[in-house]
Amino acid sequence: MYVHEGFLGQRLRVIPRPAVRAAQSQPIIRRLLVTDVGYFPRAAHHGRVRTAGAPETIVMVCTDGAGWVEWEDREPVRVDRGSAVVLPSGIRHRYRADDEDPWTIWWAHVTGTDVDDFLATILADGRDPIVGLHDVYAVVQSLDEALSALEKDETLPMLLTAAGAAWRMLAAITSSALRGSADTGDRIHQVQDYLRTNLDTDFTVPELAAMAGLSPSHFSALFRRSVGTSVKDYLKHLRSARARELLITTESPIAEIALTVGYDDALYFSRQFRSINGVSPSDFRRRAAAERVTRP
Repeated sequence: MYVHEGFLGQRLRVIPRPAVRAAQSQPIIRRLLVTDVGYFPRAAHHGRVRTAGAPETIVMVCTDGAGWVEWEDREPVRVDRGSAVVLPSGIRHRYRADDEDPWTIWWAHVTGTDVDDFLATILADGRDPIVGLHDVYAVVQSLDEALSALEKDETLPMLLTAAGAAWRMLAAITSSALRGSADTGDRIHQVQDYLRTNLDTDFTVPELAAMAGLSPSHFSALFRRSVGTSVKDYLKHLRSARARELLITTESPIAEIALTVGYDDALYFSRQFRSINGVSPSDFRRRAAAERVTRP
């Protein structure tokens, strides 16, 4: 038999179902509503079996110990500290704390149209609902904020506070899902940092892949999945952003700015700049100057 709750030091809030139905008619809350939220420390024998799934999406974050989760017809998968589990509503599932090293978890039930959008990204391309988190502290902080709000009361202001915290939680989990494993994600992040601080240098994908310790094809695929665009387009947008800053804050000639952001050919720089900003660098500078005059 699994224990559902009653752990020493636990925190728990459950919104009554009539209040949930009423909240779902509110313009903002219907996009994201926290219906249940809690914290179970060292939850020995904790577990649940839901043969028809839950009416809301369940998010669990393991901060210590370990547990196991299975969904649909999958074999049980181990959940270690630093991982989140995201189980969509209506999905048959079972989960439990590890017998020898029971997990400590923060968890929430969430529903709404924004939740569906997050799930579409988290579970895209057949990804598992278990996500290794890059910043566990940020996710836990958001869950703690949601729980603290509902511990005060269940009024609309507190429901909104909890919804905002849950949105940040889901955003952090989604970001981790896109970036992949912490090790791989950190490698991509290091390459991004290097590109940002070396805009005036030419790079090839094989060189950047070697920097990340990956094959060019694997690096390109991981970069696109993590960042949402190719290395070439990412660098193009970085250079454009830096060029806009220089056009606004300096009087440097456009050819000099082009060199600063990595373009030897000022005409080619102008074409690249226009493709992103819709205007030439000189027109952008003139418009920025005019706005400074009229801005209060």
